[in-house]
Amino acid sequence: MSIIPDHKWRAPAKPIDTWRGKKIPRNERSNVFLPVSESYSGISLKIPIQIHRGVEDGPVVFVTAALHGDELNGTGAIRELICDDNLKLLRGALILVPILNLLAFDRHSRYLPDRRDLNRFFPGSNKGSLTARIAHKISSEIVARASIGIDLHTASVRRTNYPNVRADLSNPLAKQLAIEFGSEVILSNPGPEGSLRAEATKLGVPTIVMEGGEVWKVEPAIVATAVRGIKNILCSLQMIDGNVDRPDTQVVIKTTKWIRANRGGFLQFHVRPGQIVEQHQPLATNTSLLGQEKNVLLSPFTGVVLGMTTLPAVSPGEPICHIGQLDHDSHGLELLGNRAEAKSLERRTVKDLASNVLVKSMETGLPPANDPHSKT
Repeated sequence: MSIIPDHKWRAPAKPIDTWRGKKIPRNERSNVFLPVSESYSGISLKIPIQIHRGVEDGPVVFVTAALHGDELNGTGAIRELICDDNLKLLRGALILVPILNLLAFDRHSRYLPDRRDLNRFFPGSNKGSLTARIAHKISSEIVARASIGIDLHTASVRRTNYPNVRADLSNPLAKQLAIEFGSEVILSNPGPEGSLRAEATKLGVPTIVMEGGEVWKVEPAIVATAVRGIKNILCSLQMIDGNVDRPDTQVVIKTTKWIRANRGGFLQFHVRPGQIVEQHQPLATNTSLLGQEKNVLLSPFTGVVLGMTTLPAVSPGEPICHIGQLDHDSHGLELLGNRAEAKSLERRTVKDLASNVLVKSMETGLPPANDPHSKT
């Protein structure tokens, strides 16, 4: 079992044994609430949180979802942990936040009522805008009580993402967390300024992000990937019993590119999320509604399909396919090796995500012949 040594994580800035005056006992689960704002009628709006404490002291891990209020796959994953009576912490504490952006969640929206993106306002300010004040509450009450963070996201509206972990790999602990999580694909990316992961990491709480799936859905394969990854990290920190379950191959992506439509039209997709593509391989054909071909979009390099649009109707400049460059030719074959077993979670995920797009090869109109999932 891989182990993250204790000296790599720091003690939280705030204690976990109390929450706003309430005692949080060892070896128990406690439900608490964090007031972050008020409604127009002056009613307090509170984020629901569950805190697990182990028998002994140890690292404190926060796991958050729905930082964008319409991204619900992470909520589904955290609820799996909340409902798992067999999840027992040996040490440390686990802070589970199924809905971080409560105001956006209630509106089925990515954004807060003031149209601001909460994930650009950390660490926030207690005298700023609505969004800045909420970010400040989260930073001072949740991040400050943690040693390590995991933030769960999905693609934005009308897009889907193949599961990948994003982290500031220049931070040694963040890098190890990204590896231990067990995603096939790791993006070397510190995150945008003002994002939860970037600012929490700056504050000494290394935080990674998992991206996977679509908005407004709880997709079983994405939930399974997130739950596996969270438990992997807890195992690595010796917070729970078990072994880290990682795919045989993990690749670090340093370069990514969104391929955009050159003209308006209706797309015929030739690839699916998670697929390995070669340089100049067709990704999609853009045609008129009567089928007249306008242009074929090609991959600029050998890589893996990190994400793509699920909406075939496009206008010029709209993003179609997000490709992560593979540094070595062998990496594509190694990733396919992860999916060789019929019960592989990676194989299942590629197959499930493909159900959201119609994929055909240019020559036959059938699923691509080089796709190992076309016959499943």
